[in-house]
Amino acid sequence: MAEDTLKFLLDPYLDWTKAEGIPVHEGFGVDLFAVDTAPWPRFDAKGAFVHLTGRGDFASCYLLDIDPGSKTREQNHLYECLFYALEGHGSTMVQGPDGSRHGFEWGPKSLFAIPLNCRYQIFNGSGGERALLACVHNLPLTMNLYHQDEFIFDNSWAFPERMGQDRHFEGEGEFHPVRPGRHMWETNFVPDLTNFELRPWEARGAGSASIAFTLADGSMHAHTSEIPEARYKKGHRHGDGFHIFAVTGEGYTLFWNEGDTDYTRIPWRHGIVYAPPFMMFHQHFNTGDAPARYLATCLGSRRYPILTVRRTGIEMAGDTSIKKGGRQIEYEDQDPRIHGMWLEEIRKTGVESDMGHLIDETTYA
Repeated sequence: MAEDTLKFLLDPYLDWTKAEGIPVHEGFGVDLFAVDTAPWPRFDAKGAFVHLTGRGDFASCYLLDIDPGSKTREQNHLYECLFYALEGHGSTMVQGPDGSRHGFEWGPKSLFAIPLNCRYQIFNGSGGERALLACVHNLPLTMNLYHQDEFIFDNSWAFPERMGQDRHFEGEGEFHPVRPGRHMWETNFVPDLTNFELRPWEARGAGSASIAFTLADGSMHAHTSEIPEARYKKGHRHGDGFHIFAVTGEGYTLFWNEGDTDYTRIPWRHGIVYAPPFMMFHQHFNTGDAPARYLATCLGSRRYPILTVRRTGIEMAGDTSIKKGGRQIEYEDQDPRIHGMWLEEIRKTGVESDMGHLIDETTYA
């Protein structure tokens, strides 16, 4: 076989992204407000791919940058996607397999999912400002599995069970209680992540609260968590592919591999996204004078974990101490430097620690 026809170690997804002709941004963490976008004929809008270091093999991210008063080209595809609105106001129209149409209006910090292979179109409702949306999707898995564009983007197969109820497109949903850290809210659309009611998850950190979203009965996962003022979460690790967006507040996240003596730090502010590499420890810190929230998305939902590493994390490992076979570092076991670093940071913002009942702070005086 001639060298120019030899097929060896192909990555159909990466090949596809190159052929789409829009910018590709790579990094450990990326400020999505700072990246450049370019016209993307597929969507009839501007776009860019964001390939994070810790994205793994199954999920990735792209941006849609929609001009004022404009709209995307109608789409349907055999990959799941979750949209997080970074800025702007607009609406989305989804057509069900039976021809029914469902519209909803979104704004900054909205989250929504498109039911699998439904036709949809996204509209920028502003006449003067762009709309910027981040889409986390499982196209790497889908493209590398089938490596056939027409099958993915021009397939008529219907999935009516993914539509849910009409009110799921209106921001309503159902609460499914499981246990702390595993509770689910089933819907297709969350109008505003900043004030959505969360449920306590003390095992993850002092005063922590969280909720997992089951969106369009999909295998893509999303959850949002909150860190109270003057506190921070426990160090932990998990599989790769988690795209983590800072939603509200200010602070930072530390990253390190087991055995490291130094830390990588990523700032916490709206527009920043990062993905911890496989089993890399990380820890979230609130340094502001208000609660801080984030959004985490990946492949493997509470309903459909898909991956063994996700299933075991959901079952027990996610908030169980590493001393007991889990993936979490309890406060008493963390590197003492971590608390000292945080105390230095909150002094700069005038915040007084509320962690003294958990950590002896007299040694940091």
